[in-house]
Amino acid sequence: MKHSVKVLLLALTLIVSSCNTSKKAAEAEAAKKAAATKAAASKPKPKKGDIQPYSKVVTKDAKTDDGLFKVHKIDDKYLYEIPDSLLGREMLVVTRIAKNTSNNRNFGGQKANTQVLRWQKKDKKIVVRVVSHNIVADEDLPVHEAVTNSNFEPVLYTFPIKAYNDDKTATVIDVTELYSTDVKALGLPGYLRTGYKISRLDTKKSFIESVKSYPLNIEARHVKTYVANAAPSNSSTGTVSVEMSNSMILLPKEPMRRRYFDERVGWFARGQVDYGLDVQKSKMVRYLDRWRLEVKDEDIEKFKRGELVEPKKQIVYYIDRATPVKWRKYIKEGIEDWQVAFEAAGFKNAIIAKDPPSVEEDPDWTPEDVRYSVVRYLASPIPNANGPHVSDPRSGEILESDINWYHNVMSLLQGWFFVQTAAINPEAQRVGFKDEVMGELIKFVSSHEVGHTLGLPHNMGSSSAYKVDDLRDAEFTKKYGTAPSIMDYARFNYVAQPGDEGVALMPNIGVYDKHAIRWGYRPILEAKTAEDEKPILDKWILDHADDPMYRFGQLNGIDPSAQTEDLGDNAIKASTYGIANLKRIVPNLIEWTTKDGETFGDLSEMYGHVVSQYNRYMGHVTTNIGGVYKYTKTADQPGDVFVNVDKKHQKECLEFLNNELFKTPTWLIDEAIIKKTEFNGVTERIRGIQSRTLNNILNLTRMMRMIDNETLNGSEAYSVLSMMTDLRNGIWSELRSGRNIDTYRRNLQRAHVERLATLMNSKDVRGFRGTVTVKQSDIIPVVRGELNRIKRMAQNASNRGNTITRYHLRDIVERIDAILDPK
Repeated sequence: MKHSVKVLLLALTLIVSSCNTSKKAAEAEAAKKAAATKAAASKPKPKKGDIQPYSKVVTKDAKTDDGLFKVHKIDDKYLYEIPDSLLGREMLVVTRIAKNTSNNRNFGGQKANTQVLRWQKKDKKIVVRVVSHNIVADEDLPVHEAVTNSNFEPVLYTFPIKAYNDDKTATVIDVTELYSTDVKALGLPGYLRTGYKISRLDTKKSFIESVKSYPLNIEARHVKTYVANAAPSNSSTGTVSVEMSNSMILLPKEPMRRRYFDERVGWFARGQVDYGLDVQKSKMVRYLDRWRLEVKDEDIEKFKRGELVEPKKQIVYYIDRATPVKWRKYIKEGIEDWQVAFEAAGFKNAIIAKDPPSVEEDPDWTPEDVRYSVVRYLASPIPNANGPHVSDPRSGEILESDINWYHNVMSLLQGWFFVQTAAINPEAQRVGFKDEVMGELIKFVSSHEVGHTLGLPHNMGSSSAYKVDDLRDAEFTKKYGTAPSIMDYARFNYVAQPGDEGVALMPNIGVYDKHAIRWGYRPILEAKTAEDEKPILDKWILDHADDPMYRFGQLNGIDPSAQTEDLGDNAIKASTYGIANLKRIVPNLIEWTTKDGETFGDLSEMYGHVVSQYNRYMGHVTTNIGGVYKYTKTADQPGDVFVNVDKKHQKECLEFLNNELFKTPTWLIDEAIIKKTEFNGVTERIRGIQSRTLNNILNLTRMMRMIDNETLNGSEAYSVLSMMTDLRNGIWSELRSGRNIDTYRRNLQRAHVERLATLMNSKDVRGFRGTVTVKQSDIIPVVRGELNRIKRMAQNASNRGNTITRYHLRDIVERIDAILDPK
């Protein structure tokens, strides 16, 4: 019993002791928590904008796209994680209208802005600056400081730093507002804002579509909805929505060596004003846009021996997955046709075409990745294709190019090929060509557009290198095509006549193209600098200076040997052949364009092409009147740069227009076609062609060039007075013969008087085609004299002819009185 009590007392003592220990531990823990709480409360709370731990900013919910920068997406927010190694590097941003509304000629893919950006760290912010390369000076020169002070880099945007990555080698910022707000440099360009009468961005209807990162670029897509008083479509909404694309491309750390521009070889070029040159003035320095083609180190000796070598990096074009399968091989052939030109530059397989990997082969492959240049097939009604490129503004190095291929370019090709070759080519005598025929036309356009992406502009002077009759020679055209350059608008061979079997119908990569690619791309290994290359490049030009096949001619509306859509060295002769073919086509139009069960839409379209082609011929001839040839030369080359068109040829051109156009082209007025395609408009169509040509002849700058020519060269020049007399004798010939004047001629004569009236009231002209101070020139006296002569002629003839002729001539007298003596 006593033993049991002792045991119980001992147990109770242990329990009480244990409880006391637990209580003390609990009290200690509570005290510790209270102290921690107090300490936490005493610490200042994080302020808005403070830099946070990485894990607090880039949370587990973030979807990360790794590339040039890491791009983190958290809900509707986008974060950039910028490596320190890329701070200060220059990046080219190309802004395009990726998708546009309907009823709008500003199509998707159109470039809106290009600028160079630099990301910099400034205290607790990341600053984005806009870099300009417009003016420069060598850093070692004293003038460099002045250039820098005059070329301050404006700030595009600033971002508070949100966090650093764990090893402090990258900075995290929130870029959402850069794309969701109205940053004008990244949105719709100013001219469209003005045209659409945009007042503001509707932020509730604007959002970011995607931001994707690739190894060398970041692609942002964002939908912008603007409040617009003149929206191009869906005007009831009072807004216009577009999807903008911003491509940010890392520029090479070391710019490619430049190659300096020479206007004797056509090339897309860019320029800088260099204040550091020892020429006692600032000077614009221009250099080529071109791909970086370099010889591999192990092939240098082969290259020096004249062997063809593959470049370190080929120019590769991928064919869009959306391209119809049957056209792909033709687009590829058009790309690889340029290999023969690069062989002249010393390279083999320099440019190749590839199919892109399938989605299964590479799900991440996309045309938006700047590492890939793509021929992009667009489902668009626009009948066109274009070949833009993106290049480094510091060196001209082309970084990538996407050729835009619009589905309806085939419609344009069909119209051209039909109207220019159907008279001699059975394959063109239908609407809807065989796939093989359309494929060859697609290859032609593919080659032309690729030429642009290689750096070549249009060479409109190329086609005038050939004699017109050479274009009827099968052997000649198979060897040389229809022009020395595929970069001319020498479409198809409208000169060839029935019986000219085997003649080529379209251009190919020609003599000039090979010359230009060699001049722009062949490495000059012995040159250490771009300046060292100049004597060698000059020699390459001078070696062919007198050969018209090597000439570059830029379209300017003044030089008749550099026109669009023309062929051969004589516009009268070429147009005469062309018109003969149109006269063969018109009687067959109904048969060649109609099918049972279908309406006459194709007939109407092709008749329109005939009229347009005829109008082109008139323009080709007109440009010779008052025309001036331009032969670009340097001081060491003999001969003049500007040469007036021969007087006799100018006079023959006006005679051609009088006979072919101003004498009504009745062959063009086919009653059967008109009755199937329109209920009125035939007189207006003829009047329109005649009026346009007449206004083109009686152009202020053309007349001023003729006055200059006569002043300098006297009787050797075709004078304005002679031109006016020849024109009047052609347009008003009925007044001498006493014949009745029909509807077409009455319209033409009224158009003549109205044009003279316009000249009487013209304002001065200041433009690239010439300068005219109208009131102080001979133009007004000459025009007044013409009006008085026409008035006298009309008065003398106003009592002859039928009633409408007499009414017409009396009306002409009254019109001229009102012009000469306005009340």
